[in-house]
Amino acid sequence: MIKISEADLHSHIKKRMLQRGITVEEIETALNDGWEATDAKPDTIGKTFIFRYNGEWEGVFYKEKEVSVYYKHVEGEIVVLTAKARYGKEFLQERGKE
Repeated sequence: MIKISEADLHSHIKKRMLQRGITVEEIETALNDGWEATDAKPDTIGKTFIFRYNGEWEGVFYKEKEVSVYYKHVEGEIVVLTAKARYGKEFLQERGKE
């Protein structure tokens, strides 16, 4: 099981996470339980997971949040490069857990 802490993340990534509404726990879940992100660039690994959201983001109600995490293995460690979120409903990929 992959464990990620705030200390493992670069300040730039933390800023993007805040802007996109992504938590460290969501990154961990995507890394551990997600499926391959098909849009990952060469030499980069991507994982995607869909969460039940049932909340507002920027004033709009959404049922789900899709989180994709992109990373590399460097000297045996996972280096998170970025994470992105999409808010919506009924995403077509695998269904996530609560």
